[in-house]
Amino acid sequence: MSATSLKRTLTGTVVSDKMDKTVTVLVERKIKDPLVGKVTRVSKKYHAHDEKNEFRPGDVVAIEECRPIAKTKSWRVTRLIEKAEAV
Repeated sequence: MSATSLKRTLTGTVVSDKMDKTVTVLVERKIKDPLVGKVTRVSKKYHAHDEKNEFRPGDVVAIEECRPIAKTKSWRVTRLIEKAEAV
């Protein structure tokens, strides 16, 4: 088994690109409550490494788990899924 298949991948929306070589990615999941049965949205923000500063807020991207690059950054942007619409 290759090492790349063991890494977790998530899909989310870039919400901030204010840091150098780092983007903040918002990942939303839908969780069904086991008792009530109501479906709720749970979101979490990840700092992801963006080597060329190419991603902008609104872009939908795939991020992959990697070694820790900084104190809060252990994810890397792997590919662009959908470009944000220009205003």
